[in-house]
Amino acid sequence: MEVRNRKEGGVDTNDIPDGCSVQLTKLITHVAIHVAGFFLMYILCHLSHYLLKPYSQPRITSDTFVGLVIGNIGFIRGVLSQSSKHILRYLVEFGMIGYMLVLGIEMDPYVLLKVPTKDAKVAYVGMLSTFILACGITPFLHYTESFKIDFTLSLSMVLSSTASPVLTRIITSLKIGKSDIGQLVIATGMHSDFIATLLLSIGFVIWPVEDAAKKSSLHRSLEMGIALLITAVFTAFVSPIFMNWVNNENPEGKPMKGSHLVLSMAFMAFAVACPSYFGYSSILSAFMAGVFLPREGRVSKWVIGKINYLLSTIYYPIFFFWMGYEAYFAEFQPLDWMTWARLFVVFAIATVGKVLGTVISGALLGFNWPESVALGLLLTTKGHFHIYLAIAAKSYGKTSTSTSTAMVIAIFFTVVHAPSVVAQIIKRARRRASTHRMSLQLLDPSSELRILLCLHGPQNVRTTINFIELCRGTADPGVVVFVTDMIELTDQIAATLVKEQGVNTMTVTDKAVTDMRAQVTAAIQSYVEEDDNGITLGRLLALSTFNGMPQDIYVLAEDSTVALIILPFHKTQSADGTLDGGHSGFRFVNRKVLKNAPCSVGILVDRGFGMIEKISRSYDHSIDMAVIFIGGKDDREALAYAGHVARHPGVKLTILRFLVDTTTNASSRPGHYPVSRALQEEEMKLDDECFAKFYERHVACGQVAYMEKHLANSSETYNTLMALDGQYSLIIVGRGERVNTVLTFGMNDWQQCPELGPIGDVLAGSEFSVRTSVLIIQQNSVKGELDGLDDDFSVM
Repeated sequence: MEVRNRKEGGVDTNDIPDGCSVQLTKLITHVAIHVAGFFLMYILCHLSHYLLKPYSQPRITSDTFVGLVIGNIGFIRGVLSQSSKHILRYLVEFGMIGYMLVLGIEMDPYVLLKVPTKDAKVAYVGMLSTFILACGITPFLHYTESFKIDFTLSLSMVLSSTASPVLTRIITSLKIGKSDIGQLVIATGMHSDFIATLLLSIGFVIWPVEDAAKKSSLHRSLEMGIALLITAVFTAFVSPIFMNWVNNENPEGKPMKGSHLVLSMAFMAFAVACPSYFGYSSILSAFMAGVFLPREGRVSKWVIGKINYLLSTIYYPIFFFWMGYEAYFAEFQPLDWMTWARLFVVFAIATVGKVLGTVISGALLGFNWPESVALGLLLTTKGHFHIYLAIAAKSYGKTSTSTSTAMVIAIFFTVVHAPSVVAQIIKRARRRASTHRMSLQLLDPSSELRILLCLHGPQNVRTTINFIELCRGTADPGVVVFVTDMIELTDQIAATLVKEQGVNTMTVTDKAVTDMRAQVTAAIQSYVEEDDNGITLGRLLALSTFNGMPQDIYVLAEDSTVALIILPFHKTQSADGTLDGGHSGFRFVNRKVLKNAPCSVGILVDRGFGMIEKISRSYDHSIDMAVIFIGGKDDREALAYAGHVARHPGVKLTILRFLVDTTTNASSRPGHYPVSRALQEEEMKLDDECFAKFYERHVACGQVAYMEKHLANSSETYNTLMALDGQYSLIIVGRGERVNTVLTFGMNDWQQCPELGPIGDVLAGSEFSVRTSVLIIQQNSVKGELDGLDDDFSVM
């Protein structure tokens, strides 16, 4: 490569290459390093969040930890050039503008004009007590070099506020959003967040943050104040008219017109940019613009969904890296006792002030004091905006790096304790919860059968239709089926959720989810419309993480007052007829539902049941089914379900009763089971009574066939089960895991899927027929306390 050896304009160009390849290589390398850094941060944030999921920690906890660690690694800090630091700062500020715009849109400014509600009173008292404490204590800890009234007031207001987006996510993810305390926490948090941010926005006009080279002036404050007032009034009056016009031109269900979308975005950008043109903070300007934009309507929902998606996928990894980079541990002063005093005092003021305020307001409003304390602890939660302000205070020279780092760590601790507080709330609620459980045996034969029928996706539609057909029985009393989609809540889907009127109503806008649900609904509705005699169809959605999905199913079951939940088996049938390895997430859900469900539960192992084109309603016995009865509460529940199936004219049902062969001494061998003889006799009595009723109702009249098998031990049980290979399309069994009988003794030791029970595990095993489906039923466990708790519990 040639190098020019001459001087131009007094500059030696000896080192300038004769082409742009070197510069291009440097640029590409520079960009590649930063992109790799972003993906590293993205992966670590998601990994740490996954590791902390068992502890129910919110996303901000893991992100903060990762940011503080990665941002303080020496060689990573060395990679950033001065220009990269400026770009990073611009990206953070731009993303925070979007964050504050969404926050503002979700606020209701008209609450200020209404009579204070219960949540508003709690918010006001909590904020006032915290504000007074902060104003009285923080000046003595010298957060700034000298006393500054503007910083003291701003810090006091920040400590008085609550991060409502973070708190709402914690409450809803931990499933107490519909309880009285959950609704109060969310409403109070939003009110505190709105008032505090509004006062900070007004305070910026009075005491604007200036760079060192600029000076504050009354003239500039007046300019900003007038610009902000005019923009707010203009937005409040014009935006509803404009946005309503756009919404009317773009009704739900049709793609939005690009020109209308561009105009809407331009209007929002104009509302945000006007005050900042006169020196007002663009971040606070975004909040103020959002407050006066309409919350309802398609445009607002679209903006909220898109911005939240971009924040969660792109912005937060960048933001927390910037936070960690600015909170430089090398400049932290751990040997200075004032550093720790500032850290713990900030945390103590935020905590004690809120708790004191909620206890006082709770005493006036008649709350129980433990719930008042829990309410105060939850309202201490801080979030992304508070972290930004802590770092911004250092950037503008208000505080030292050590002080800002201490404030970031204090913010971290205001979030960490929230899941533990919620756990204590749930624990207290469980002690008060009444037992509400249902089963098929307790169901009045003249009452309709109510079932929560779950599915994973369109692949389960044919099976679902056939199952509904089996259960429909006669037109009177009929069957009520709630077809429920089990969908994992991913970050991508969560970012597209749009809040409707009220804090607990969300709309799913993810296209893949809506298309899948529409496909399932259309197929099942088409079947029902062919002959809806006796069928009432409902559609529900269990959209949650796998950890939270069991709780969603409990709530749906109790709200729908169903007697039976049907779950698909976590394994699906391959083309060769064998079952695949299965989905571990759905297996976890099945196990948790079996453990804590408020009603009976069935797991359907589909091996050809969904391949049946149509179950005829003529009396031609087009499908052969069997129910195996050994004994125990689960088998009695399976028999009760078989009684509903027996009413179907197209089903040929056979009951197979396995009895202990009394000619052998197998049943009298000592030491097999640690249960009392009296309990065994009681169970046998219940079995005989249940079977006698079923026999009289269905077998004696010839509706159901009956066979007895006299067996000596579990080996003969296994051989008998294997002899059923291919004889039936569906076999119904009780889970029977809690039954002590010689006929299944030892079978639990080699089960592959314990959730199916000993008999169900054999029938669903790889050695059994690939053409026989199995329905395993377990009766609910009646306990003094509910393991799962309904969302709408009351503790206040």
